[in-house]
Amino acid sequence: MQKSRIIIALDYPSAEAAAALLAQLDPTRCRVKVGKELFTAAGPTFVSKLVQQGFDVFLDLKFHDIPNTVAKACQAAAELGVWMLNVHALGGGRMLAAAREAIDSSAHRPLLIAVTILTSMGPEELAQIGLGGEAGEHVRRLARLAQEAGIDGVVCSPLEVAMLREHIEPSFKLVTPGIRPKGAAAGDQTRIMTPAEAIAAGSDYLVIGRPITQQPDPMAALAAIEKEIE
Repeated sequence: MQKSRIIIALDYPSAEAAAALLAQLDPTRCRVKVGKELFTAAGPTFVSKLVQQGFDVFLDLKFHDIPNTVAKACQAAAELGVWMLNVHALGGGRMLAAAREAIDSSAHRPLLIAVTILTSMGPEELAQIGLGGEAGEHVRRLARLAQEAGIDGVVCSPLEVAMLREHIEPSFKLVTPGIRPKGAAAGDQTRIMTPAEAIAAGSDYLVIGRPITQQPDPMAALAAIEKEIE
């Protein structure tokens, strides 16, 4: 049986706040993502506990710093036993290569993923930081940079998945936030797609938060999404 392609975003301010949801989740039916808010509040011990409970953890801290600093951060993250972690492709080729080398030298080797362009950013915000033109152009360039550096895949908008599949190796993983089941609110995402559409386009993993975590029965919401993508 294939392991779940659904990564549930634990967007909570504390371990205690996340506990009620985690108690309802089956770690064989989903993976979980720990981002900056929860990691800052609960720390690496919380991540280790999730791993011990059988969860595949995507540590979403988007490391972006000088190469040596990112390499050491990746080593520390790998030692927690996480399934996946990420760096930011805008850190450049040397930083990506340093992260790759650090993971390769670790006893535990999680998937190493690079962030391209945040799914919350539209054309006006990209222009503000000097990235004019379409988001897809920058995503394609950064994905190629990541692939050349030996990174396992990228985080991208579901709207860029089909385009990337034409320019990258089939084994290169595509992780897509901005997933909203039919009828769900868009929230603060601007480049979104339904789960079925994203899988059909070529996404490997779907990051889904509020459409599952804010439902009265999270496992029922998860089951509905599983049925949709089947």
